[in-house]
Amino acid sequence: MGLDITPLHRNLHTKVTFLGLEFEDLIVVLALAALMNLSAHFVDSNAHVFGMPLNVFLEFVVPFLAVPFLILFKYGKPRGYLMDLLRWFIAPRAWCALGRDSELREPYILEEEE
Repeated sequence: MGLDITPLHRNLHTKVTFLGLEFEDLIVVLALAALMNLSAHFVDSNAHVFGMPLNVFLEFVVPFLAVPFLILFKYGKPRGYLMDLLRWFIAPRAWCALGRDSELREPYILEEEE
């Protein structure tokens, strides 16, 4: 008795996205929501934006508006672009070794005289 084999197509290279955003992007949105929640505690309770209290605006509307902004910002960019951009901003700058040092006035290595 032969077994019936059903072909199963698996594509492990498929990007997993939610609302067009990668998992790392959603972490950025959640971090923004937590930061806005913390900052909302220090806002005056009488302040209003568009008829709603400013703390509610900061806690809910700002992260909600960040999703379409990230979708438009990442349009046409390669996968992992946001994390690479954050690493670029955080990483120390490496300069070219052939460039002249503005602080070094004398030669660093003295040549031997014969």
